[in-house]
Amino acid sequence: MALKIETFDNHSGGNALYKALSHPQTAQKVRALFEQLRHTQVALYDPLGLLDAVQEFYLSELSHLNITNIYAQKFEHIGKNYPSLGGLTSKPLTELSESSAGALLILAFDTAWMLPALTPFLPKGMKNYSFDDVRLDALRNEKTYLTPLNFATNFAFMREQDGLHTRLVTANYWHRYGAKDVRLSCILFGEQGQVLAEWEQALDPCEHTIVMDSQDIKKRFQLAPFVGQLFIQVIGAKGHDIVKYALETYSDDHTHLSCTHDANSWPADAYAGLPAPHKNEVVYFWIQNSHPVPIPANAIGLNVMGKKDITWLDQEIAPFASYRLSVSDLLPDAHWPQQVEVQAGKYVVRPRYEVVCKETQNQRIAHINVQRNDLKQTISTAELKPLFGKNYILPAPILPQSDFESLILPTPMSTTQTQLPLKVFIYDATGKAIAEQSLGILERDHTTVVDCRQWSLPSGHGHIELAYDEDLNVPVDGWLHGLFRYERGNHKAESSFGAHMFNTPLVYKNEPQSYAGSPPGLRTRLFLALSDSQNDATCFLIYPSSTHWHPFSETEFVLHNHKGEEISKYPVKIPCHGSYLFSYHQNFSEDLRRQAKGGYIIIRDITCRLFGYHGTWGKQAFSLDHMFGF
Repeated sequence: MALKIETFDNHSGGNALYKALSHPQTAQKVRALFEQLRHTQVALYDPLGLLDAVQEFYLSELSHLNITNIYAQKFEHIGKNYPSLGGLTSKPLTELSESSAGALLILAFDTAWMLPALTPFLPKGMKNYSFDDVRLDALRNEKTYLTPLNFATNFAFMREQDGLHTRLVTANYWHRYGAKDVRLSCILFGEQGQVLAEWEQALDPCEHTIVMDSQDIKKRFQLAPFVGQLFIQVIGAKGHDIVKYALETYSDDHTHLSCTHDANSWPADAYAGLPAPHKNEVVYFWIQNSHPVPIPANAIGLNVMGKKDITWLDQEIAPFASYRLSVSDLLPDAHWPQQVEVQAGKYVVRPRYEVVCKETQNQRIAHINVQRNDLKQTISTAELKPLFGKNYILPAPILPQSDFESLILPTPMSTTQTQLPLKVFIYDATGKAIAEQSLGILERDHTTVVDCRQWSLPSGHGHIELAYDEDLNVPVDGWLHGLFRYERGNHKAESSFGAHMFNTPLVYKNEPQSYAGSPPGLRTRLFLALSDSQNDATCFLIYPSSTHWHPFSETEFVLHNHKGEEISKYPVKIPCHGSYLFSYHQNFSEDLRRQAKGGYIIIRDITCRLFGYHGTWGKQAFSLDHMFGF
């Protein structure tokens, strides 16, 4: 039941055609065009072999057309049969002149270059239409339509109900890359997929803060309480075609506080890293349809990691609708520390899940990650060790041990990884190595949780690194992930991410990566959102190194106001293999914080790549997730 569409390829990147076809406003225009063509005979011309992808979104509309023939340009596409379109078989374009249809529909964008080649074969009086007729109004004058920068889009979870709120924060970072006339086009969808509000927002020509708060949106558009998703498109983007943001969910009574970063804007076949519920918790998986067609019943499924039995959701989900599924409804026997795989069929972008404590009703939201289905266990870490040292490293905080419990659950994140040969490295904040321990060979269905309380850190906090254990001689795929859970009193926060190579001048298969530029990625530019509440914005920076690198970082916390103007800098030297716990309230004075109200911090370092986690800490609750850069 999975969608037969190309979304994201790890070699070629994102598919702009997918973004164009699935865009909510494109869907409206396509349906209007097809309605216009319903009363005439139509010939389809499929020059690029896109008809299969078009059917995934618009089969219902196509089936109502009086299609006489399908014509192809490429030899390998001629003779293809389409049972869903009355059993029509594609013919060569050269036979178009024999068509009796009154209209020709070209299934492609950017068709101007194709039209001269069609002229000799067009029957007299035949009108031609194409997907150029359904271009978005904001992009109608673009010379080339199907470019990733034209479709810098993303979705964000958005809730404003029952005393729970959502706050999205980012900056106009496209200005840094030369974008001048940038604006946001936004559509807020309700729980049933209905459009609650639409608006455009012009951005100033500077790196100013962008804030979208559910309370403000509700008031501005006089909405009833809602839960759903916000679709965001950046018009005029340069430099980055992904809309990155920090998303905070919070409550009136200060007991609910979570943060996640941007959703990966490309839907995938499968996701992993969804925790099964603890005995005193309910885990809800938020299914948010990213497409203008329904998710059919039995198209979304869950299974316990390492188990073949999949339980499918017998529920249709409307276009752009949101559905909160209790994991226990499908997997009643699953329990922490088991993990759950999501068979998603390319219907959703990186989904979020919500955990509710049965006793206290405390809530937290986190995200799961893409499970790769294109990897093989071909990496010999023993071969890499002479040149790349520890090679792939997955660093995570060990938060202050006097207040927090830090738990790590390794997660297999490719469909072919059946065994994980792992070890852990424990470091004090000063960079001192505390321990190194093999976890052995973990099977795909393992339930091994690493409890960091077993190590006492002299500085009170530090970090853990998951890495492959090369001594065990088990092939791996380089896609090691982990789920990191932190507990303080009655509140918990969690995050998940994957391993990279860090701070080595040699390059292996596009590693080490950087937030900007090509590998080796030895620079840092991270975004830290600031809260105007009494809660303290925090981040935890880790200086991991696969091999020996600079003994200390040259890190700066650069404070900006809401206009993107620099207010102050705070320099920090982090020892290699060390870490740094940053507090906005402690590191910047009250006067500087007043000047920077509504602003943000950029964490910069040109000597090394740091890995960071951001959050907001209050007296009753706290949040934590890994950071993003641009």
